[in-house]
Amino acid sequence: MSDSRFDARFDPGQADGRWQRAWDDAQTFRADDSSTKPRSYVLEMFPYPSGRIHIGHVRNYTMGDVLARYKRMTGHEVLHPMGWDAFGMPAENAAMEKKVHPGAWTYQNIANMKAQLKRLGFALDWSRELATCDPDYYGHEQALFVDLFEAGLVYRKESAVNWDPVDQTVLANEQVIDGKGWRSGAPVEKRKLSQWFLKITDFADELLEGLGTLEEWPDKVRLMQENWIGKSSGLQFSFKLSDGGSLEVYSTRPDTIFGASFVAVAPDHPVAQAAAANNPEAEAFIEQCKRGGTTAAELETAEKLGFDTGITATHPFSGAELPVYIANFVLMEYGTGAVMAVPGHDQRDFEFATKYGLPIVRVVAANAAEADAPLSEAEAGDGILVNSDFLDGMSVEEAKRAVIGRAESEGWGQGKTVWRLRDWGVSRQRYWGTPIPFIHCSACGVVPVPKDQLPVVLPEDVDLSVPGNPLVRHPTWKHVDCPQCGGKAERETDTLDTFVDSSWYFLRFASQPADRPFDPAEVARWLPVNQYIGGVEHAILHLLYARFWTRALARTGKLEVREPFASLFTQGMVTHETYFREIDGREVFYSPAEIERTSAGATLTEDGQPVEIGRVIKMSKSKKNTVDPDEIVARYGADAVRWFMLSDSPPERDLPWSEAGIEGCWRFVQRLWRLFGQYDGGAQGEDKALARKTHQAIAAVGEDIEALSFNKAVARIYELTAAAEKAAPSADRSAAIRTILLLASPMMPHLAEEGWAAIGQQGLVADAPWPEADPALLVEDEVTIAVQHKGKLRDTLTAPKGASKEALEALALASEKVQRSLDGADIRKVIVVPDRLVNIVT
Repeated sequence: MSDSRFDARFDPGQADGRWQRAWDDAQTFRADDSSTKPRSYVLEMFPYPSGRIHIGHVRNYTMGDVLARYKRMTGHEVLHPMGWDAFGMPAENAAMEKKVHPGAWTYQNIANMKAQLKRLGFALDWSRELATCDPDYYGHEQALFVDLFEAGLVYRKESAVNWDPVDQTVLANEQVIDGKGWRSGAPVEKRKLSQWFLKITDFADELLEGLGTLEEWPDKVRLMQENWIGKSSGLQFSFKLSDGGSLEVYSTRPDTIFGASFVAVAPDHPVAQAAAANNPEAEAFIEQCKRGGTTAAELETAEKLGFDTGITATHPFSGAELPVYIANFVLMEYGTGAVMAVPGHDQRDFEFATKYGLPIVRVVAANAAEADAPLSEAEAGDGILVNSDFLDGMSVEEAKRAVIGRAESEGWGQGKTVWRLRDWGVSRQRYWGTPIPFIHCSACGVVPVPKDQLPVVLPEDVDLSVPGNPLVRHPTWKHVDCPQCGGKAERETDTLDTFVDSSWYFLRFASQPADRPFDPAEVARWLPVNQYIGGVEHAILHLLYARFWTRALARTGKLEVREPFASLFTQGMVTHETYFREIDGREVFYSPAEIERTSAGATLTEDGQPVEIGRVIKMSKSKKNTVDPDEIVARYGADAVRWFMLSDSPPERDLPWSEAGIEGCWRFVQRLWRLFGQYDGGAQGEDKALARKTHQAIAAVGEDIEALSFNKAVARIYELTAAAEKAAPSADRSAAIRTILLLASPMMPHLAEEGWAAIGQQGLVADAPWPEADPALLVEDEVTIAVQHKGKLRDTLTAPKGASKEALEALALASEKVQRSLDGADIRKVIVVPDRLVNIVT
C-alpha cells in the first residue's frame, strides 16, 4: 500500500477543499494568451445571479467542465471562463421588496453563487470573471453601441409597446400575463413611445445563410432560428377603396386571392385612425384593442374581434367589394399593417369570418371534386386551385407565379420577398441596466456621448419606492451640457435590453484590454467558441442576437470572426417528481426535503400522513420539486454529484433526479477509492485481456467526451473498473488502475487528485496528459464463436480472430457440450461463418 489514506473511506469533506485550494494556488486553469498550444474555448451560458445556483446549473457546468479538463489533458490551451448576466428586472423587484439597492443585492448574490461553483470544483479561469453590471463592462458596451450608431446600425423611432400604467414602465411580452402587468396586475395598455432599435433586419440574409455553415448546431435550433427570421416570397399590392383611397397589403399566398372575403387593418393603421376620427364607436374599439397583447403569439390565441369601417375594397380580379375591418389580430409592425383575409386557408381569418358571418370559400383542394366540400376549419395544405377562375387546376406554386405575373403586368402589384424578423427594440424604461449613451439637445438633436466621457455610470442615489424609471425622476443625473453646443441638455433615461449585455460577453472573456472593449487580434486567436453549452430556451433570441452582434462588429471592421459559436450543445433539464395535497380545491406542493419516500408511496414527515406523488417535471420553485446543490454536495461530496449529472441520461435528454441515483454514485466513488488502494507500481506479470480492455477504454472514453456522450464514457469506466477488480495482480492491472484514475479525473477531479497523490504520482492530475491508446491493442485478436446444433446454442468458444473454417470446425467438435448434444448422431454438414458461428446439422 503506497499511502495510509486508503485505510479509511474517501472523505470529500476534507479532499474537496484541499484540492480546490491547490488549483487556486497554482492558477491551474488560468488561460495563457501567449501559449503556442492549440486553443480550445469552452463556454457555458453565463448565469443570472439570482442568489443560488440550481441543479440545472450544476448539470450544465459539469458538462463543460469535463470537456475543458479533457482538452487540457490532450494538450490544448483552454479558455473556460465564468461571469454574471447581472442586469435586469429581478434585481429592481428585489430592491423594491427588500428595500436594498439592486447593486448590493446583485453583488451579494454573485458572491454566494461563486462560492457554490467553487465547491463543485469547476476548472474555471476566474481571472477573467466579469459582471455585466460593472461599469468597466457596460462602459465598453456603450462605446460599441455608439460605434454601431455611427455605422448606421442604431436608430430611434416611435413604436408600439406594452405599458403598465401602475408601474409606469414598458413590459416585455413575457411580462404580460392575461393582458395584465405581471407585477402590478394592472391592465396593460398599448402605447407609442420613441424607442432605440438595432438594424438586425439589415443582416437577415446573412443570418439565414450563416445557419448553413453551423453544422455542429442542433438541427432543431437552426430550424427555430430559420423560422424566426422567416424569409418568405409573396405579392404586395393595393386595393382601391370605396372612399377614393388605396390600401396596400402583402400576402405570402397570392394563389388564394379568389378566396379573399374581407380586408383587415391594424388598430393604429391610418385607415383605422381616420375611421375613429369620425366615429366614436370605432374610437372605443381601438381603445379596447390597446388593452390587449402586442405579440403575434398572444393575438393567435386571443378572441378575434373587429369593427366594420363601412369602407369596401375592390377585388383586383372579380371586382367584388370586400368589407374593410379594424381587427385586433393585425399588427402595424408586421407587413403593411393590413391583410387580405382568406378564411378558408388561414385559421385567424376563419375564426374572424365565423364570428362576423363573412363568406368562407375553399380555393385550394386535394382535387376538383372537393371544391365545394364544407370547411370546419381553415386548411393550410397543398393541392390544386379551385373556385379561382383562370387559376383553376393549377398547383399552388403555379398559381402564385400566375397572380404575381398578372399583378406586375397590369401594374397593381409586384412580387416581393419579406422577412418575419423585425428590428431589435433595445429600449427599457428601468434603472438596473446599461444607460443608453446619448444626450438630447433642443438645438443639436440626439447626440452620442463622447467616448472619453464613457462610461455613463448609473447613479447610486435612486428612489425605487415609487413606480416607474427613477432615472427620469433623479434631480441631477440626467441634466448635462450638450457635448456639441454646450447648451443645457438631458441624458437618455432608457437603459439597454439585457440581451445586449449577453450578445458580446464571450468577446470580452477572450480579450480584456482596459482602453477598449477587446483586441481583435486576441479575439481572433480564441474565437469562434469551440463548444457552447446552454438551454434550448435561448435557441432563438440570445443566440440570434449574439450572431447579429458579432456580424455587426465584423461589418464595421472591429472583428474578423462572423459566427461566434462553432459548436452548440443544448442540454436536457433536471427533473424531479412532485408531491402535493389538495386543500380547499387547490394543490399545495411540498419539497422533497419534507417528504418521507417509501416503496408504498410518500408521506409528509411533519404529520406522517400520505401525500400525492405527481408528475416528474422540470425542477421549479413553484412546484417545490427542487433539491439544494449545497446540501447534496455537503452530504455526498462534489464528485458524486458531478458523476450523477453525467451518468444516467444522454446529456441532451432530461435527467430525473433520484436519491437512489446519487447514493449509487457515492458508492462508486468509494469503490474507485478502494481500487486505487490496490495500485502496485512495481507489480510484475501480464494480463493481455485487461491490457486490451484498458487501451480500448482510453480510445473510447476520449471519443465519447469529444462527442459530449458523457453517459457512454461513464459506462466504459464502470466496465473497465469491474474488469480491474476481478483481475489478478499484475503490471497490466496496475496500469489499468492508473488509467481509470486518469479517465475519471475530468469527471471526479477531487477523488482523482487524492488518488494521484496517494499512489505516488508527481504533480497535479489536472496537469497530467491523457493516456495514449496503443493502436495494436485496439484490434481484437480473439473472437467468441457460437456453436449451434438443432437450432439451439450449445456452447461458446474463444478462438483466434481469422481462424480457418477447418480449425473452427475442429474446435467446435472437440467441445464436450457439443458432443453431448450430438449423442453419436451422424453429422450431415457443418456450416461455418468465420469469426462468428459454427452450425452443426445432423
